[in-house]
Amino acid sequence: MFKDKILLITGGTGSFGKTVLKNLLKKGWKEIRIFSRDEKKQEELRLELNCDFVKFIIGDIRDEQALLSATKDVDYIFHAAALKQVPSCEFYPLEAMKTNIIGAGNVMRAAATNNVSRCIVLSTDKAVYPINAMGMSKAMMEKVMIAESRNSLTDGSIFCGTRYGNVMGSRGSVIPVFLKKIKNNEPLTITDPTMTRFLMSLPESVDLVLYAFKNGLPGDIFIQKSPATSIDIIANALMEIMEKEVPIKIIGTRHGEKKHETLVSREEMARATDCGNYFTISADNRDLNYTKYTQSGNISRNTLEDYTSESTRRLNIGETIELLTSTPDIADMISAFKTTE
Repeated sequence: MFKDKILLITGGTGSFGKTVLKNLLKKGWKEIRIFSRDEKKQEELRLELNCDFVKFIIGDIRDEQALLSATKDVDYIFHAAALKQVPSCEFYPLEAMKTNIIGAGNVMRAAATNNVSRCIVLSTDKAVYPINAMGMSKAMMEKVMIAESRNSLTDGSIFCGTRYGNVMGSRGSVIPVFLKKIKNNEPLTITDPTMTRFLMSLPESVDLVLYAFKNGLPGDIFIQKSPATSIDIIANALMEIMEKEVPIKIIGTRHGEKKHETLVSREEMARATDCGNYFTISADNRDLNYTKYTQSGNISRNTLEDYTSESTRRLNIGETIELLTSTPDIADMISAFKTTE
């Protein structure tokens, strides 16, 4: 699939971008292009990799002309560039719109213009029943992707997406924050101890994108079935792992936070396919001539349930400890914090 091909990763210096890059380096690529805004992160990654076929492009996905140039001759795109911090997007919703909606649209239009074979866009559980600006902007990005997939049915470009829960150890993850506070004997600040979140590792996020790459049809969205746990269990599990106890301070929910997250809505379940470790949500490909269609035979949505962090398999503290210590990047992070004590 990848031999002698050209891959573009937007947001390629972020947590996902670096992980997918390192996992795919030895696949026979002709070229991998990293497109992002941060020249310092690019320089650090370039020096770390020291790889001639990885090319670094400074640019912003808000700039359509920059993307038209960056996507020339590209075969595949993994679109990971986004504003992801919920509170920041709450205070600057126009910035979230410019990057997560308009910027993503620029990526997809550039892909269609330059006949990119496959474009995988990365979304989030916060896009389902969104209550915050980040989730709303990602929900709109998904709608843009589905619309582009309809428009590109005849030109061969395939647009599809993945939807993630909490990726452990990624930028903004609570795990490194808690580890640093435990190491420094500082209280752990918890918004709501009964708040639940899906747990997914960075390697699993790469596996999900590759599954979408191999199996995606136009407009599909792929979701991994992930376990979940509560914030207080994560906090207590990390204290047990670090063999150190610090106070826990409840500070209340932050702007735009949900108590539980949803990865697949009840309405989406009506057209979702269970693929074992994953759900596939197919696009609604009806056109605007609704009179041509009938609703008879549809599954009653009343019999379906949302797939949420409250209803999925919930990990107890022992299972959470096992998951954290058996996930390589998290185990390395824990070891580094212990070593520097």
